[in-house]
Amino acid sequence: MKEIALKEHLYVLEEKLLQSDVRKSVIELEELLAHDFVEFGSSGRVFNKEITIGRLPNEETVDEMTITDFEIKLLASHIVLTTFRLLKHKSMEYSLRSSIWKLTGEQWQMIFHQGTPTKAP
Repeated sequence: MKEIALKEHLYVLEEKLLQSDVRKSVIELEELLAHDFVEFGSSGRVFNKEITIGRLPNEETVDEMTITDFEIKLLASHIVLTTFRLLKHKSMEYSLRSSIWKLTGEQWQMIFHQGTPTKAP
């Protein structure tokens, strides 16, 4: 996959993980998150795949979120780092986000994610 197409594909996957219907779907989360997934949350807590899949579907409401400044860096032929800014509209909270995606067979799965609170750009 060419870099531009890969960037667009990973952007779509990152956006999917922000959508309420995806966050509430254990099936979708199982597909998008690798078995060894780890998240360093913006709260300072650490989550694995099991905790994440147990937590996200039970969220009361999902704030509308917007991704900006999305970039990718190829770390290996099957490993990509994504970085971006995220705005949660309702709370007006900004964060810097990074994810590592791994190509498993024909499917990209997130193996790591980190959110770091920041001020407005």
